[in-house]
Amino acid sequence: MLLHRIIRNDLELLAPAGDWERLEMALCYGADAVYLAGKEFGMRSAAGNFDNEALQRAVALAHERGKKVYVTCNTLPREEELNRLPEYLAYLQQIGTDALIVSDLGVIALAKRFAPEVKLHISTQFGVVNSATANILHAMGADTVVLARELSLEEIRKIRANTPSELRLEAFVHGAMCVSFSGRCLLSNYLTGRDANRGECAQPCRWKYHLVEEKRPGQFFEISEDRGTYIMNSRDLRMIEHLQDLAEAGVSSFKIEGRMKSAYYAAVVTNAYRHAIDAVAQGDPVPEVWVEETNKVSHRPYSTGFFYGEPGQHDAEASYFADADVMAVVESCDEEGNAVLTQRNKFLPGEELELLTPEGEPMRFVAGELYDMEGEPMEDTRRAMQEFHMRLPKAAPRLSIVRKCR
Repeated sequence: MLLHRIIRNDLELLAPAGDWERLEMALCYGADAVYLAGKEFGMRSAAGNFDNEALQRAVALAHERGKKVYVTCNTLPREEELNRLPEYLAYLQQIGTDALIVSDLGVIALAKRFAPEVKLHISTQFGVVNSATANILHAMGADTVVLARELSLEEIRKIRANTPSELRLEAFVHGAMCVSFSGRCLLSNYLTGRDANRGECAQPCRWKYHLVEEKRPGQFFEISEDRGTYIMNSRDLRMIEHLQDLAEAGVSSFKIEGRMKSAYYAAVVTNAYRHAIDAVAQGDPVPEVWVEETNKVSHRPYSTGFFYGEPGQHDAEASYFADADVMAVVESCDEEGNAVLTQRNKFLPGEELELLTPEGEPMRFVAGELYDMEGEPMEDTRRAMQEFHMRLPKAAPRLSIVRKCR
């Protein structure tokens, strides 16, 4: 019973927010905190990210809802970038940022000097794999360490046993995994000139490779005969069924990967883990419905990463797949279920759909009549991002999702 009290009071669900839409979805669907980036110094430069004004609005929105914002400053900055950091760090403190996610010793020192009131979270890019490193980082001012993804549960238990209780341990529980140790990779830079350590990874580990013989240039030979040549590929991580094990090992912050993923992904995965964490906090098993929710977003085959041992090589094709597609997002809805929605994909009256809200399990229903904003009947929702009227099976809050299961 003591464990359940610790879990209830201590566990945090940390969700990605690659842009404003994904921020709103993560907050709406149950994140305790979100992590996001400004226009520089974050490890996902291709995400929408936030300019300074948007960062301020993001922090204000999260705090208004009792949530936290962690800003990523976890690239490895080059010498010419350092002179831009002090002003940026000071600004992040000024707007009330709750924590900085950092991975460079120089950035840690600058953050302590120019943003001393902001907590320091050590990125997984740092590669923390033992208590000695964690303790040194804590002595340097770290509030949280995001553990290297290559650790087993047993190794995490030992780190927890040999570190101060006030130092929080954070671990990724869901999303894409990297072939390189803690994401410290040079392959993308070598092959494409896009530096993975500065947020520009081209993901060459997902490419299909062939063999070229020296004296036969231009002739490409398959490396294997049957399963393909994705020799550096990996599965996606899913730990939703094992959160109790992570909590018992000493992890207090559960992190979802995916700042490059869709707003739909941010909503569905955050929602699933929110309900799973709440079940664990009550000492209950995670209901299967929330495990199944993780199949309804785009993903590669799932695994439990390194937590229970070596995950093994995944040499099949790197394609994504999903058990559902988002059709529309609710903009407003009255108590009878009369809703205004924004289209995401085409569907027809009479099709079986599913309504997902932050409040409970998804609900199947059959699409009724559709009307445009002038009240004229519609044959389908073929126009991209058009607003339309439809009756839902129950009242649904803004940002609820209508989708079609495959």
